[in-house]
Amino acid sequence: MKNTLLEINTIDFHIKELDAMKKYPKEIFFIGDTKLLNKRKVSIVGTRKPNQYTKQFTHELAKKLSLNNIIVVSGAAMGVDAIAHNGAGTNNTIAVAGTGLDIRYPSINKNLIESIENEGLILSQFKPSTPSTRYNFPIRNELVVALGEILIVTQADLKSGTMRSVEYALKMQKPIFVLAHRLNESEGTNKLLQENKATAIYNIDEFINNFVGYQNNIKHTDSFLEYCKSNPTYDEAMDKYPSEVFENELNGSIKIENGKIIYLG
Repeated sequence: MKNTLLEINTIDFHIKELDAMKKYPKEIFFIGDTKLLNKRKVSIVGTRKPNQYTKQFTHELAKKLSLNNIIVVSGAAMGVDAIAHNGAGTNNTIAVAGTGLDIRYPSINKNLIESIENEGLILSQFKPSTPSTRYNFPIRNELVVALGEILIVTQADLKSGTMRSVEYALKMQKPIFVLAHRLNESEGTNKLLQENKATAIYNIDEFINNFVGYQNNIKHTDSFLEYCKSNPTYDEAMDKYPSEVFENELNGSIKIENGKIIYLG
């Protein structure tokens, strides 16, 4: 796959998720499909040297999120990042680079990065030709964390760049989830659990059903309340939203008067 002709552009619209950053980026360069930014997104990060357990469940987690139309965001690094991108599928992932976008770093992930350029989306705050330096990656990590609704850490040592990402998530008040690990493994995520700063994922299907279903319920309730503003008849509302009618009458959002639904807010 040859991508030397792909054009590097700059984002010319506001990305609301990035308001959570300490300072909104002056410039964001991109290659790929910016429509992915409009979808629900989850950030997945972790060690560059995952064990077999982490490899298996990071891939499964990313794949099942993707199957539920959720974009996986990560940093295109070796290890957990690359597994998360591959698990999601390169057409359903956003990579955030710590270099200029004309440099595919790390070189071991060159083919993966090329596929994301062609099928997904890759972003960077760094101008073309900016090389990899240790100062770039905390900047990249903040952007990765900001884009996701939540942060999932699948394995991390106590002193690691991944734990810097956790610091960003805590400052942004993002929910943090981690894979459950054995004692003396993934000491960074185990410490987060010990300090009640993260929630453990014990069952991937259950986690995804809860995550997807919770938001769907909110959207369904919001659409019901919007519908009520037109003062539909009680019978019409019961045909379309039977459970919401009862729930929202009980919580005082609506009342029923003369056979019609009255929206109270």
